[in-house]
Amino acid sequence: MLSYCTNVHAADNLDDLVAALDTYAVPVRERLGADLLGVGLWLASTVAAGLAADPAALRRFAAELKARGLAVQTLNAFPYGGFHDTVVKHAVYVPTWTDERRLRYTRDCLTVLAGLLHEDARYGSISTLPLAWREPWTPADDDRATAAFTEITAHARELSDGRPLRLAVEPEPGCVLDTVADAVSWLAGRVDPAHVGLCLDTCHLAVSFADPAEEIRRVHDAGLDIVKVQASAALHVENPAAREARAALAEFCEPRYLHQVRELSPSGEVLAADDLDAALADLPGAGPWRVHFHVPLHAGPRSPLASTTDVLTGAVAALADTGRPVPHIEVETYTWTVLPASGDIDLAAGIADELRWAHTEVAA
Repeated sequence: MLSYCTNVHAADNLDDLVAALDTYAVPVRERLGADLLGVGLWLASTVAAGLAADPAALRRFAAELKARGLAVQTLNAFPYGGFHDTVVKHAVYVPTWTDERRLRYTRDCLTVLAGLLHEDARYGSISTLPLAWREPWTPADDDRATAAFTEITAHARELSDGRPLRLAVEPEPGCVLDTVADAVSWLAGRVDPAHVGLCLDTCHLAVSFADPAEEIRRVHDAGLDIVKVQASAALHVENPAAREARAALAEFCEPRYLHQVRELSPSGEVLAADDLDAALADLPGAGPWRVHFHVPLHAGPRSPLASTTDVLTGAVAALADTGRPVPHIEVETYTWTVLPASGDIDLAAGIADELRWAHTEVAA
């Protein structure tokens, strides 16, 4: 079942979430002519805590979803709250996996997912942050995070009633687990692979200039699974030194989210900048850039910019070639409201068009 991630909607309480589902998710399902639409729910920490503590409220919410033809098999538990604040940037990585609040939030999300999991789902998945932003991080932090993963795994095991609940760690540029290789190195031998694996965000994968098939092989060779794919695309610019390219990129500089940039230098070295404005100021532009800016899958940016949907389709093809069951696939384009000229966007129509593209190019 293909899902779309509801972190695109500003909903920091349950009433706002239900209103967003009525305003966007139900019209998307109707536009697609589908009886059932997968939604990858993002629940702010206060919403998750309230539902987890109140079984009756959780049952009511499950009934609300069913009545609207919406199905849940995955949650996005990366942002803790305030994901649509005026400025988010590094705040999205807080609390870290060394913080009791992160453990409590993820426990709550597991409890909620167990109560919402659609009857057709083989398992439930929850994507989560790659420990923390890269600094500060110490060996003592490794130990605390390891203990937290041990505890959250025990809770997932407890709640798994015939269908496992699985945590999906999502590597992201600039974080402690920056790349798939970093995540595999940290997780292998440290976690129970029956309940903890990876979330492959294909925008993040593209930004790292990694080869999808090689990274998927790396995961499986380590005895881990890709539990979830976040179907997403980054910005690509072949010649970032060109004046036209720099002008086009400047339109994507915005204050809410962090837009990490990687440059593939002529020597093969990958150079890094933590945000797009810093890249425009500091990176040499001697090789192509990939920018962590989730762009709609069906509608690439205007030339000289492009999107990395080829990395997404390549990753899904490589997963299919393994012969393993297809993991959960969730379209995650949360940046609609910060795109250049975003005021002209009909969000329900855009999400429906994107899912239509994903059904054809990815899910098939």
